[in-house]
Amino acid sequence: MTEAPVIAAQRVTAIGPGRLVLVVGPSGAGKDTLLGLVKTACADDRNIVFPRRLITRAASASEDNEEVSADAFQQALANGDYAMHWEAHGHRYALSRSIDDEIRAGRSVIANVSRTVISAARRNYVNVVVVLITAPPDVLAARLAARARASDGQLAHRLARSVDETAAVPDVTIVNSGSAEFHGRQLIRIIEGEHWEK
Repeated sequence: MTEAPVIAAQRVTAIGPGRLVLVVGPSGAGKDTLLGLVKTACADDRNIVFPRRLITRAASASEDNEEVSADAFQQALANGDYAMHWEAHGHRYALSRSIDDEIRAGRSVIANVSRTVISAARRNYVNVVVVLITAPPDVLAARLAARARASDGQLAHRLARSVDETAAVPDVTIVNSGSAEFHGRQLIRIIEGEHWEK
């Protein structure tokens, strides 16, 4: 299944001066695990914001998302309430337009998004950093099989999903095949604007 991007209308002036850190990667890469560790570590820093995604599927214990009905999602979309939104795996996802205010205030906004929104995000925001979190294929398959979330759909479809990589080139890649704590620290350094080598 191919992800279908649906992006909010392009803004006339790019939004800044804060940073938008977009965390992307294939299913099973461990994005939510690393983000959970980073969110805990940065809990006292009011300049780092982790917005909740809105999703038209049941929320799960491993994600900090807000479940919304298809009708509520469509109404919010019609009202212009979303900064960005996309479709994947038969579900709709969005980030509230409130992230724009956080970025205008100079804060760093960290979000797990689809790779399909990267191109538009780079146009719409002044300072975008794309972090690809990935893992070897066998690790991805094992993690997805262990998760066994019914709303994920068929495992083979998630592993075979295609995305136009030319529009989704990351600034940094984390191969999340080791300690989650180690890779979480890597992600924190990226969010804080530090340079690091693998």
